[in-house]
Parts: sequence; structure tokens; C-alpha cells
Amino acid sequence: PTGYMENSISYSAIEDVQLLSWENAPKYCLQLTIPGGTVLLQAANSYLRDQWFHSLQWKKKIYKYKKVLSNPSRWEVVLKEIRTLVDMALTSPLQDDSIHQAPLEIVSKLLSENSNLTTQDHESIIVAIAPLLENNHPPPDLCEFFCKHCRERPRSMVVIEVFTPVVQRILKHNMDFGKCPRLRLFTQEYILALNELNAGMEVVKKFIHSMHGPTGQCPHPRVLPNLVAVCLAAIYSCYEEFINSRDNSPSLKEIRNGCQQQCDRKPNLPLRLLHTSPDLVSQEATLTESRLKPVIVTSNEIHVEVERNNTTNQKMTANVDNDSEPNLIDCLMVSPTCSTMSIELSAQADRILGCYVEILKMLSDYDDWRPALASLLQPIPFPKDQELLILVLLTFFFRELKYVIQRFAEDPRQEVHSCLLSVRAGKDGWFQLYSPGGVACDDDGELFASMVHILMGSCYKTKKFLLSLAENKLGPCMLLALRGNQTMVEILCLMLEYNIIDNNDTQLQIISTLESTDVGKRMYEQLCDRQRELKELQRKGGPTRLTLPSKSTDADLARLLSSGSFGNLENLSLAFTNVTSACAEHLIKLPSLKQLNLWSTQFGDAGLRLLSEHLTMLQVLNLCETPVTDAGLLALSSMKSLCSLNMNSTKLSADTYEDLKVFL
Repeated sequence: PTGYMENSISYSAIEDVQLLSWENAPKYCLQLTIPGGTVLLQAANSYLRDQWFHSLQWKKKIYKYKKVLSNPSRWEVVLKEIRTLVDMALTSPLQDDSIHQAPLEIVSKLLSENSNLTTQDHESIIVAIAPLLENNHPPPDLCEFFCKHCRERPRSMVVIEVFTPVVQRILKHNMDFGKCPRLRLFTQEYILALNELNAGMEVVKKFIHSMHGPTGQCPHPRVLPNLVAVCLAAIYSCYEEFINSRDNSPSLKEIRNGCQQQCDRKPNLPLRLLHTSPDLVSQEATLTESRLKPVIVTSNEIHVEVERNNTTNQKMTANVDNDSEPNLIDCLMVSPTCSTMSIELSAQADRILGCYVEILKMLSDYDDWRPALASLLQPIPFPKDQELLILVLLTFFFRELKYVIQRFAEDPRQEVHSCLLSVRAGKDGWFQLYSPGGVACDDDGELFASMVHILMGSCYKTKKFLLSLAENKLGPCMLLALRGNQTMVEILCLMLEYNIIDNNDTQLQIISTLESTDVGKRMYEQLCDRQRELKELQRKGGPTRLTLPSKSTDADLARLLSSGSFGNLENLSLAFTNVTSACAEHLIKLPSLKQLNLWSTQFGDAGLRLLSEHLTMLQVLNLCETPVTDAGLLALSSMKSLCSLNMNSTKLSADTYEDLKVFL
């Protein structure tokens, strides 16, 4: 018969596959031997014929190995068949992912159905399939087998020699651990196995360095996010296991309502939470100073110290009738009477936490990884479960993570240290958590002062940042200034200079704080001198128009403005000069300025942000041929008086242009 086949032929029925090679044979044909005869398949060309031939040979052999390995009798024979299967996959001319994945899936099924193998059998099978793992991810069941081997024999040479290239490939090429969670678990167990070696973290450090590479720039963009995902998942799994190990423990909502539920088991160390009980809030007005004592709400699982103080009670008043979980900061108000706030996890959990926190520290030491790491950690990837969140905060995790945050605070790049702030309003960021009064602060504000210094130095929305400090962190700022911290002294002076503080009593308190130290007294006197000069400048008046000569510098502009009276200056042209963003601190002292020409200068984003916060009466601004970008131009949205804006030859994008049209 000729033409198309009417009935299919099963692969198991094919006894042999051959290429027709005799003389006068039909061109490009395959001969399939089946029970009862043969079938000729004719292809359009030799390439397609060869592809059919090798595909049929492959499929026929795969069915054979599936049958042989599904009912193993002697393991030495099974191991030999596995090696033959691997050799067949490696020598096949076919180029397809299934060529290598199919043998791995067969071996994976074999291992999952035979759990009574010896350790030697485990290692022999792993070594046999190792060549297939060089260019392929292991399937899920095989990942579980690898995880088990890492846990049971972390010092085996198989971990170093076979698993290392597999994990390196996973970290370099995996795109989503959410779709392949067992790859992440295998990577976690592999790292813990490295930590169990004699050299411990030194071996882990060498592995991280090998993933980064010897150059200053890692060539694999997926390595960092994959490592961070592995670390955070491993850290949270420790706390989840602790939560799941406790039976019938009260939730935070029950704790807040004074629940005293009894449980059968106790943890190694009681979990101490400081919180205000809602049923005590109404009694606050009648309580005397001598009766304000901590109240202990005790259960066998969690001990809660309830501190009756005005600050906490005020925060709780609005939430008495609210069924939602208590606010994080409300739950963690640290009392002077409660000097310790900790929870003891198992020794294994401590080792896991220590290992992965050290990896996060290592990642922060690489300059090229630090911006992306700061961006990944900026949202503070806490779990949604409130009780789990409390555990994260109370253990040493946040104290150890302080090194990473310090590295962010020391980095001069704005894309790094700006990630210390929260992602959006109303959500705490690292800046809030490590500031005095924050749940992670244990250094009397040293890290807080470093963060404020770097954020102010980058001109990051200066006035808005000062307003936030005055509203939420004025007390800690004044305390650190009282102790002689120069950064905080500068902050208090800027608050006075920019009129951030409206309350007269608070202003007087800030002045008293500044005058209590030598550095504060000196800087306050300098502030008073500048204020007197500004008032004198405004009183004397001066010219209304001024054009600076070309090639003038920031120093020339500063010298000119300090030598005369410019209180009436409305039009200033700095076109074709060499001024930069540094001159903005002098321009903001011109109260009557309405027109500013910065054509062909080096005035950039930082200066533009400063102008937008202070020169709110500016009407005409020329930024033609300046290096400003979208980040700086967006700041102009706050300048409601601006009527004319020249942005020719800037790096303005179409999206920013549309945004500016809405505001201006």
C-alpha cells in the first residue's frame, strides 16, 4: 500500500529501524520492521530522513529503559543501565531539551519509588547522571533526592564535585523560583552543606565569589536576585517552623485583648511582647503615677509585658474597637522596665540564620551588587503573618543585618542610600526601623546619624526630609545633638533656617540644645549671622537684573552675591557660564528672583530639586543644554508659579513631558 498511514504504529511494536541503502532503493526512505511485515517512510530530503531515524531510535530506546528501570532486580545492573542511558543521551545528534530531561525523569522516578537504597548507591547514581546535569536543571523529584543527600552527607565529595556546577547553573539561569521551588530548596541545602565543612563560612564565601567572578562586574544578572531569594526563603522557613511547632498559641489579636489561653507545651524561652491592653485604656485618666506598673499577661506559650504609658495609650485609643491585628510599632514599644526582648530558637535554626545572614553581608560587600541588593531589600520583605513578623524582629536577625544597612548608608550613590527610606508613605523603611525608638535600634542612634548624614548630603528632597524628621524624629535628633553629634547639630540648624518648626517653645528648646555644646553654639552663631545678612540684603534692595560673564564659576557667583545687596534681584542670567548644582545654595537666598537663565551650564538634578523647594515664586526658567534628567525635571511640579520653561536639548522623556504638562 502507498499514501498516508491510516492507523498508527506504537513505538513498542517497532522491532527495528533502518536506512534504505541498497541500489535503486526509493530516495530518502526509512524501513520500520514490525510484527507481520515492514513499513517504508519516505521523507522530503535527507536531513528530514535522518531526523526521523534518530528520533525513532531515541524513542524506541527510551521505552526500553523505562521498562528495564521500572522493575529493578539487581542494583549493579541498574547502575550499568543508567550509565548506558546517559551515554546514549550525550551522544545523540538530536538537539532538544527532552533528550537530556527524559533520562533525568526516569532516574528521578526510580529513586522516588526505591527509598531503601544505601548511601553508596545514592552516590553512584549521582555520579552516573552528573554529565546530564551540566546543561540541565534537575527535575523536582531529583531535587528532593539531592536535598536529602546534602542533609545526610554534607561532607561527601559528591556535594563539592557534582552539586557545585549544578547549583551554579541554577543561580545563573533560573528565572523564577516561584515556578521551581524545589530548585530553591536544593540550593539552600547545598549552601548549608558547604557550611558544615571544616572551613565553614570560608567555603561559602569562596562559592559566592565564584558566582560573582573575578572582575568588578558580575556577568550574570540573575545571580544576585536568586541568591537573595534563597537567603530570605531560608530565613523565614526557620521562623515558620518555630510557629508551626507550637500548638494552640494565642494570636496577637488575642494577646492584645488580654487572652490568657493555656497551652500544654512551652517554648525554650518565652516570647516577650510589650503592648497596651485595650481594657486598661479607659482607666488611664484615673491612674496615678505610682500605680503605673507593668502588667504581665501570661500564657504557657507567650509572655506579654503590658506597659501603661501615655505615648502607647494614645496610639492604642483609636484601635480599641478595631478587629485588625495590632500595629507593628505598637506591639514593639520597648519599655525602660523591660531590658531584654528576645526569643530562643533551636540550635539548628540559629546555624541556618547565621549562615544566610552572613551571605547577605557578603553580597553587600560587592560594589556592583549593592544598588540591586538595596533595591531588593528596600520594601523590607517581611512575612504578612504578624506573629511571624514579631519573631523575625526579636531574634538576632535584625541586629546582624545592621552591617548590610550600614553598607547602604556608607555608599555615596543615591540609588543605594535612597533605598533606606520606605517605598511609599505610611510604610516603615530601614531608616525608621534603625532610628532611635525603632524596633531594630540598639546603638543609641549611631547608624541613624549616618543615614541622616548621607541622605542630607545627596540633597534628597531636603525640605520634605526635614519636615519628616521634625514630625517623627525630633526628640532623637535633639538628644544626639545634645551629645555632640555634628550631623544632628546641622539638622537642627537647617530646621531653624528653613522655618520647619512653627511652635515657639519647640524652637526655643532647639536653640537651648544647640547652645549646650561648643559645636552647636558655633553653628547656631553662624546661622544667626546668615539670617542677619539676609535681612540686611532684603532691606537694602539692589539691582533687578544681573548677567554673569561667560566662563564664571560657582566661586565667582558666590563672591559676587556676598559683596552687594541683591534683595530686589528678579532676573538672573548665568547662561554659558561654568556654574554647577553647587551654586543652588546661593540662588535660594534671592527672595525676589522670578527669571533664571541656566542655558548651557552644568546645572543638574540636585540643584534643580533644591530650587524647586525654595524658589516657589520663580516664573521663567531656561534649562536649555543642561545635564538635567527626568529625575530633576519632575521636581518642577511643585513650582506652581512657573509660566515659561525651556527644556530644549535636555534628557527629557516623553512620559515626563506629559507629567509636567499636568502640573505646570
